[in-house]
Amino acid sequence: MSMSDFTPTGMNHADFFIGREFMTGSGTWRCTDIGTRVIVAIRIDDHPDDPSWYNGPPYAVAEHVFDEDDQQGCTPLPLPAGAS
Repeated sequence: MSMSDFTPTGMNHADFFIGREFMTGSGTWRCTDIGTRVIVAIRIDDHPDDPSWYNGPPYAVAEHVFDEDDQQGCTPLPLPAGAS
């Protein structure tokens, strides 16, 4: 899926888990923490040539908070084969 084709399907808080990858209009993200009402994620398409940026915690990239409204603009990426 390219960013020009992106139309969010929306996600709910219960759809997230640590490690869950998803897209927004601004890029591809990985969930790093789950709060009572929010999720925290890192953007994982900024450094495709060096995946060590995404090792953590602590992470070399900034974590961002997604509240309930932000979560509606997210689309889950397919899980890798064998993941559940």
